[in-house]
Amino acid sequence: MHTHNLTSAGFIELKDVKSVDDAIPTSKGTMLVVVNSVCGCAAGSARPAVKMSLSGNKKPDRLVTVFAGQDLEATKEARKFMLPYPPSSPSIALFKDGQLVHFIERHHIEGQPASVIADHLKETYEQYC
Repeated sequence: MHTHNLTSAGFIELKDVKSVDDAIPTSKGTMLVVVNSVCGCAAGSARPAVKMSLSGNKKPDRLVTVFAGQDLEATKEARKFMLPYPPSSPSIALFKDGQLVHFIERHHIEGQPASVIADHLKETYEQYC
């Protein structure tokens, strides 16, 4: 149950350093990477927002997630590709051809309704996907 329904939305869990290294830097097209966590703002805003955002016409080619606080090494490795942003969880990153093109930090998620974050993500997909 620790995936908190992201896998049911088509996300693949990256559980170790190798799976992260195989997925992110060499990815072609667009990939959404969600740094998931057990905090309330992940449950209340981040995860529902991500799922809502996938209902539009445009969406990322690949969906992956790492779980902060659980798969520590995988999360640490994924964050290397999210620099210069500081580590935050939950957070949502969009990559295009292995390059970070958009990043939503925890402080942009906390206190925001899921629908606002979802709309923001949809606009991002329109731009990059």
